[in-house]
Amino acid sequence: MKKIIQILVLVALPTFYCFAQDMHFSQFYEKPMLRNPALAGVFEGDVRVTGIYRNQWQSVTVPFQTAGLSGEIKLPVGKGYDWVTLGTEMEYDQAGDLKLKRTQILPVVCYHKSLSAVRDNFLSVAFMGGYVNSQFDPYSAKWDDQFVNGTYNPGNPTSQVFSNTSYGYWDASTGISYSGDMGDMDHFYIGVGLFHFNNPKTNFYTSNAATNVPQKFTLNTGFKFTTSDIDNVHLFADYISQGGANQFIGGVMYQRELVKRYDDKKTYNIGIGAFYRWDDAVIPTIKLDMYDLSVGVSYDVNVSRLTQASQSMGGFEISMVYRGKLNRMGEAASRVRCPGVGF
Repeated sequence: MKKIIQILVLVALPTFYCFAQDMHFSQFYEKPMLRNPALAGVFEGDVRVTGIYRNQWQSVTVPFQTAGLSGEIKLPVGKGYDWVTLGTEMEYDQAGDLKLKRTQILPVVCYHKSLSAVRDNFLSVAFMGGYVNSQFDPYSAKWDDQFVNGTYNPGNPTSQVFSNTSYGYWDASTGISYSGDMGDMDHFYIGVGLFHFNNPKTNFYTSNAATNVPQKFTLNTGFKFTTSDIDNVHLFADYISQGGANQFIGGVMYQRELVKRYDDKKTYNIGIGAFYRWDDAVIPTIKLDMYDLSVGVSYDVNVSRLTQASQSMGGFEISMVYRGKLNRMGEAASRVRCPGVGF
């Protein structure tokens, strides 16, 4: 019976982690394509490259580590005001004692339809799809037949043999968003996304026992309000529903220019903010913009029922973002904007 329970735990825990919730970041506003594929390209400029790393639950168990890298480029369509964004979203995740790993490479294409020739109002529609692979290390598990006279020895043979320790599937997602301005300096966006709409099946065992990855629905919004020549406020919020579980994350960031340059929009800015993941964590955040490069640091202060075990420690996260313009596009690409931090 003990052996059966161990097998059930081995199978159930990775499945719960993989499918109850997708990969997520506390600095979610820096990973727009994970929020909604239709937020690809919704930024000022025409090139964006983002790298991010997260280390979570180190005080509770073997740390959950997640890293992401993404890139986007915007291209004009014809002689009008429409644009298309081509991008790729890539993540790597490793979790828990069994070293459950997941890798995904997801190309994205997003079309931005101009709704006005004089204002920055765009309707964006996007599709994202690619390959996802997951695997675990069976040799990291401790089985009862490896305990001899109450002492565990990893060199002891075990009767537990897994013929398959990895699987992969093709995934597809879509989304729509509307972005616009509320004056010369203030901007907003709102969007909805649907992930795993192709109902991919996955399992470490036979295809007959495969289960569907639960579809995920997201609602996204963001606003930028300029309060003075050197100050602005940014608001972000996401509502997420997947596999019967619902989540909300949102917050505010205040940003100030450290060096005012009237001849160049690029300058040094500092941002200080706080976000809240419902029933999970409070997330203080700081961000520094240095011309085209931005660096953000956040930390999850755990407030869930795991607080006693975690000692309120959640996860450390750091991001680095490059945003720039290509000379062949010039200022025209800036028409597709959003109220992102530092935009």
